[in-house]
Amino acid sequence: MTKCNTETIEFTSCKRRIVQANFRGGEITSDAGVMLLSEVDKKLKLTQRIVRGFKDSRSQGKCKHSMLDLFRQRVYALALGYEDLNDHHTLRTDTALQTAVGRDSELASSSTLCRFENRADADTLWQISKSLVDVFIESFDKPPKELILDFDCTDDPVHGHQLGRFFHGYYDCYCFLPLYVYCGKHLLAAYLRPSNIDPAKGAWAILRLLSERFRQQWPDVRIIFRADSGFCRHRMFNWCDKNKIDYIVGIAKNDRLIDNAQELMHQAHIQFVATEHKQRLFGDFSYAAGSWKYERRVIVKAEHNRRGSNPRFVVTNIAGDAGELYDQLYCARGEAENRIKEQQLDLFSDRTSCMNWLPNQMRVLLSAVAYTLIEAIRRLALHGTSMATARCHSIRLKLLKIGAVITRNTRRVHLMLSSAYPYQQLFITVAARLRPT
Repeated sequence: MTKCNTETIEFTSCKRRIVQANFRGGEITSDAGVMLLSEVDKKLKLTQRIVRGFKDSRSQGKCKHSMLDLFRQRVYALALGYEDLNDHHTLRTDTALQTAVGRDSELASSSTLCRFENRADADTLWQISKSLVDVFIESFDKPPKELILDFDCTDDPVHGHQLGRFFHGYYDCYCFLPLYVYCGKHLLAAYLRPSNIDPAKGAWAILRLLSERFRQQWPDVRIIFRADSGFCRHRMFNWCDKNKIDYIVGIAKNDRLIDNAQELMHQAHIQFVATEHKQRLFGDFSYAAGSWKYERRVIVKAEHNRRGSNPRFVVTNIAGDAGELYDQLYCARGEAENRIKEQQLDLFSDRTSCMNWLPNQMRVLLSAVAYTLIEAIRRLALHGTSMATARCHSIRLKLLKIGAVITRNTRRVHLMLSSAYPYQQLFITVAARLRPT
């Protein structure tokens, strides 16, 4: 058992002043900004609606912590930067986190949270995924005219012998291959998959579910499916054509595509030789692979620079100028890759170290909920400020990781934030914008 040391600690003097320290400062937190997470969560009713669909098979008379408390504790901690369950050994006594969760006593231990994660079943995962889409729909005050759905997958390296791990030659490691779907900065789906599969596996089903849900809510909305060449599958295109879904998807280079683009590539080469500046020329042609039922429009970017020719191809059913479609619509797909980086680097969606499959999928979705809360702060409270486009890590560092002294009695919880905190006015603005109306 830890023995608290209240003795005075002596340090080197400063400007003839004695420097001392002790552990009698009372309750102090480094995460006072967790109250912003609590406010935005209540505004969205996100965790509440998710947990409402959970099945609790525990013996209620022996439970100290509700499912809502457990879920909020885990999600808020991820948003604050605590990726490991072991962190909750000390976090459970943090008064700020207790208040945000809605308790005035110790939170759940790491072992309790571990059992909570391992209890996840398919219904639990579906409830979380469904709620992410519901929050996205509710973010619109009026029906949108157009939705661009970005599909992308990435590697999730694993370092143990988890169920479903396989070696992936492209990434040169043992990994999972999760699939993410974004619309702008909104996360719509996070689907964990083994890496020994077609990169497009599951994308068609998710596209169908999302488009049906959106068309149910907004019958006239235009839906655009956007992805890289890993998702170029003619059956998906056939389905999109039948269901009035527009698409713009990369297609891998092959000899027939190169032959069709040869004239444009030669022209780019001649212009480069004449100007010694990189050339980018655009064109299009009709093309059908051997397995396709009919020809489709393929846009070609014929680029030539000092390293030589660098052609790129995109298949689409969208009318318009080839250069504009490529530069303004297709290349904007790169923004979704930045969102995935936030998901994995800032919110630890790649912390899939459980032995079994469903708990690992649960961890990916817990990270997705944490991302949704921070994105809601960015969307609802940071517009028009210097942090309107800040990434999750910056929002955490500047708005959530704040030191404060806390006093709590029967009537009030008082957080006394540092007088030297440099973003005081921004914090006040965010808190005011998130306050329930």
